[in-house]
Amino acid sequence: MVVSSGQQSAAGTTPASTGESASEVTVAEASRSRQGTGHFDGYHPPSAARLDQCVHCGFCLPSCPTYVLWGQESDSPRGRIDLMKGALEGRLPLDRDFLSHIDACLGCMGCLTACPSGVRYDEVVEATRQQLERQVTRTLADRLLRRFVFSLFPYPNRVRAAALAGKLARSGGAAGRMLASERAARLAPRLSSMAALMPQCSTRDMFRRLPRRARPQGEPRMKVGLMAGCVARVFFSPVNAAAIEALTSEGCEVVVASGQGCCGALSFHSGRHEQGVELAKSMVDAWEGTGIDRLVIDAAGCGSTVKDYGRLLEGDPEYAARAAALAAKAVDVTELLADLPPRATRHPLPLRVAYHDACHLAHAQGVRRQPRELLEQIPGVELLPVAESDLCCGSAGIYNIVQPEPAAALGRRKAAAITAAGPDLVATANPGCLMQISRHMAQPIPVVHPVELVAASIAGRNPWSLEERRSLEERRSPDARAAGGRPADGAPGQPSSATD
Repeated sequence: MVVSSGQQSAAGTTPASTGESASEVTVAEASRSRQGTGHFDGYHPPSAARLDQCVHCGFCLPSCPTYVLWGQESDSPRGRIDLMKGALEGRLPLDRDFLSHIDACLGCMGCLTACPSGVRYDEVVEATRQQLERQVTRTLADRLLRRFVFSLFPYPNRVRAAALAGKLARSGGAAGRMLASERAARLAPRLSSMAALMPQCSTRDMFRRLPRRARPQGEPRMKVGLMAGCVARVFFSPVNAAAIEALTSEGCEVVVASGQGCCGALSFHSGRHEQGVELAKSMVDAWEGTGIDRLVIDAAGCGSTVKDYGRLLEGDPEYAARAAALAAKAVDVTELLADLPPRATRHPLPLRVAYHDACHLAHAQGVRRQPRELLEQIPGVELLPVAESDLCCGSAGIYNIVQPEPAAALGRRKAAAITAAGPDLVATANPGCLMQISRHMAQPIPVVHPVELVAASIAGRNPWSLEERRSLEERRSPDARAAGGRPADGAPGQPSSATD
């Protein structure tokens, strides 16, 4: 049996997970030293020292989405840590029952914030996931779905082709209705969920090309790189454009490296460590020699992974130091803009805004203050408190595809809490959250990235005004209404008017 993964050296142009990887590891090699690892093999088992940090205090329980939903100890962080200890000590086998409890974990890292003992649950659960990927045989349907997901999402050109195919299917009438039908949801819930999550974006935005370099306005303050993302550059290219617009307005020269692809976040978070390593190496290569001061990231899940490159690649003598150097430059776009003294004038946006903390920004990166401060710099913006603001929306990387039922329950719960706050608009700093919340909002409330609001305020435009939204309602098609209030193709909600 071989543990292998795809590799990518450019932006989605290299064949994926069916090819052999330079870091290919056989189970025999991984198992050379099993001493002290119980049922785990010797290749990156979860740390016994990390597991022993858990004192079973229970502070993590109300922060865990699956425990909140089901109230089962084995589906809580401390319960899963008990399972990991059992496998490490040889008491519990790695089987499908064990797998089901680890698969049910969203990896939202809410427990990191709640834990008074500093347990690094993120590290032990990712180590356990990769062990399970090697040692437990999934059902055929699960294997096929995951193979499809991981041969698609890390590769932007493939995502773009799939997005275009989905757009054509929706516009084709019968195919679109079939994908959205209750029968499809019953017979193929995972594929139905994937189709339902696809944002309504224009063909122009799908194929938008970012400039390789954007000049700063006024006196240059720093040179930054912008990580374009894999899914984000296709479905949320206006977010990248807004980031460039805001950064250049604040005196930053922006570089978009041509060789960048996926950062590996989805792979690392799902136990596909070898694929993640190859993608991370490609990302390090892409930014070498660019001379950037900071690497700006506008997707929370990606940012948490890139900031962890030093640990994730620490065992590679060729890449360890280079990965750590890039990780030290990584910063969320809201962090950088909030910490820069504002230079560009903010024009009023009279909007009541519900800000949703993306889990991998708030919990994994500890970034809570800066997005709020950035929004509060905009005249007219009123930030509204949202109940259960720390609870995950159910997106969690690929979770809303592979675990559609609990993801939908969490999505509806989050949408209800947001709706109860009475906002004109929702802001959140992660593509997955943007898609998940948009899908489950019962009312047609726009869901945008905070940097889109900043860019709009600097430019003096308000695509979310009451007049614009009334105009939008008049333009919306019956299909858009049936999709749960999403904006029609190219309409405000994900504004496409930011500078290319």
